[in-house]
Amino acid sequence: MRRMLVMVLTVVAVTTGVAAQPSPLVTDVRAAIKANDLPKAAAIVAAFRKAQGITPEMLEALSWIGRGALAAGDLTQAERIARETYDLSAAQLKLRPLDQEPRLPIAFGAAIEVLGQVQAQRGERTEAVLLLQREYQTYERTSMAKRIQKNINLVSLEGQPAPPLDLTEYLGPQPPALASLKGKVVLLFFWAHWCSDCKTQGPILAALADKYRSRGLVVFAPTQRFGYVAGGKDAPADEEARYIDMVRQQSYPVLAGQSVPISAANHLRYGVSTTPTLVLVDRAGVVRLYNPGRLTMEQLEPRVASLLN
Repeated sequence: MRRMLVMVLTVVAVTTGVAAQPSPLVTDVRAAIKANDLPKAAAIVAAFRKAQGITPEMLEALSWIGRGALAAGDLTQAERIARETYDLSAAQLKLRPLDQEPRLPIAFGAAIEVLGQVQAQRGERTEAVLLLQREYQTYERTSMAKRIQKNINLVSLEGQPAPPLDLTEYLGPQPPALASLKGKVVLLFFWAHWCSDCKTQGPILAALADKYRSRGLVVFAPTQRFGYVAGGKDAPADEEARYIDMVRQQSYPVLAGQSVPISAANHLRYGVSTTPTLVLVDRAGVVRLYNPGRLTMEQLEPRVASLLN
């Protein structure tokens, strides 16, 4: 559960790889939360709301207070703020489409996330999954889908069989089906060509692969297209696929010669709204770690070694 709390104060990458730039309001609110001053954060949002009314920017800032309360362990306040953010965001949908601009889906997605996590931390895991699944069904065709799926996975995926990967599109040789890798420990590395944290994670994965490959560790690295290449330049599918291949050859020696699935269905199925996302699967094909965000060698190696042993 502590891992979920740490994630609350992490900026979640949106699925396009291009997030809204933090506004001064959101920056000030996050600074107050970081200083453990939730009353100050609330006062900043209240003053903005009085002056500007209810806007997507105000809702994004309000959602951070809910996340801050969750990180502080105040489930009652977290639920109250998340519910307020949810209701106000839903009202905004009567005025504009969800994905017309980037801040409303950030706020709305955060509200859903906190409401689900509050229930899970109260021991109401089944209820949390049902809540998140209902929201997923409602918003599966929006930018929030991956984020909601991520939270479903955070609550329920560990201890379950790893979902199969879509292998219809790939770079390199024909990829193996995940089920065919039973008997090995599989480290799934969901990455993006624009992701700097993924490049930071790469050498750690390379070191683990070198050390443990002979004992049965497999690093498997699905990615997807995002519609652009370097510098945010729009690109057709074939051009972006070539660019992804270039990035993996230059930045990820651990992936050289490997097959890399590039179907977007995999990122959706595994809820990859944060890159990298790391998923550790044991020899029986069961998920033992689901972690949105990068991990250090000190955090990851013991988990790998314990499964290999």
